[in-house]
Amino acid sequence: MSNTTFDLHSRLLRISEPITEILKRTQYTPNESSKVSTKDILFSLLTNSSSSPSLINEESIKNLALACALLSSSRSSTHELLSWIPEYLSVAAVSTFCEISRDYFSDFPNSNAEKLEESVVNSEKIELLPIVLPELKERIEKSSIGKNSDEEDVSAAMARTPVGYAIIAAHQLRWFVTQVEKSNLAKFCNLVVPCALTALDHWSPEVKGQGMISLVHLAKNVTSGDLGLYGDVVLDACCQNIASDDEIWVHVVELSVLFVTKIHPNNPRSPWYEKIMNEMLGHLERQPRNKERRISWLKFIEPLLNALGLFLLAHFRRIFPLLFQWMHSDDAETVLLVLERLETIVRLTWIRNSPVIPRLVEELVSLYKESSMRKERDVIRPLILRILMLLRECKSLQFESAWSQYQEDPNLSTVSEYIWASSS
Repeated sequence: MSNTTFDLHSRLLRISEPITEILKRTQYTPNESSKVSTKDILFSLLTNSSSSPSLINEESIKNLALACALLSSSRSSTHELLSWIPEYLSVAAVSTFCEISRDYFSDFPNSNAEKLEESVVNSEKIELLPIVLPELKERIEKSSIGKNSDEEDVSAAMARTPVGYAIIAAHQLRWFVTQVEKSNLAKFCNLVVPCALTALDHWSPEVKGQGMISLVHLAKNVTSGDLGLYGDVVLDACCQNIASDDEIWVHVVELSVLFVTKIHPNNPRSPWYEKIMNEMLGHLERQPRNKERRISWLKFIEPLLNALGLFLLAHFRRIFPLLFQWMHSDDAETVLLVLERLETIVRLTWIRNSPVIPRLVEELVSLYKESSMRKERDVIRPLILRILMLLRECKSLQFESAWSQYQEDPNLSTVSEYIWASSS
């Protein structure tokens, strides 16, 4: 760098001093079981007045960025290692990172940064991700174990390297990746994917979850071509993690759907579609009453349903029993999501030659009657009517046969009038 080391030291000290002072005043009692002190880690990363100016270099800039990432990532985490960090300290870290990214780093956005004084660094900026991601990957790997390891192996790994270091590194990874703008992210796929996959291979759900969020951000902001040969590797990791803890199920569902529809957008015959759908359905069948899991699946599965199209017929035997059970759930969110997905399935498949129609009509009629006691009935009933109309259009004879038993039901007279009036 062209400026003096002393100037760089003074500037970094000025930038990091407010965070250091707030950190000193912040109460923190580390959990004894974690064997990791987040506060000590932060102090080790921050530039301080006792640091020798002769030792200040790009390493110091990187460490300050890692400290900012750790503090900033606490805003979206409830983990005990980060939950103690107050909001104002996180905000200060975001502001600090914005300033150093403007002056030193070429791979982070700075359009929202306020006009600042001229940087003391006048030469080319450094790219931060190639420096921090390999280091974070290594930290995560240190407490990893083999896929076939048992509880004793986990205990041994924790004794060797406390998992807290991997959890902190995973949160830093997620934060760094999600800060990169779409236009810059593609060139870092070869760094982000291996690091995130290392997180997915870890035994800790917290570490896995942060890796999944990182890959979700990547998938949303790059093309399938940018991902190169990584697509199938990520899909395999998704399948390995579908039977995951409740806390990260939402992330693995979103990630699996995003990647399979991006990597194989016009190929519903790809074995990945069948494998991912079967893995998810099998897991849902084992826990059909798990509200969080079913809602996550119903929220994110739509793109996969659209991609499969008529190939959904092969999954009717497993999908419909779940939907029939869920559509009578107590919570309105599940009911509405089920009806929306049902409408999609009927629209895509036209329920061809399926014995499911009589049962589907029966369940929709039952739900229509049940909804009279729900405050959401004005939202639920129009969805039911739309599905009934679709069934009437696509399978008129089967539908009429199924509907005939409800023809004289006075509670359904308005429904009958609507269906026949609309169809005529």
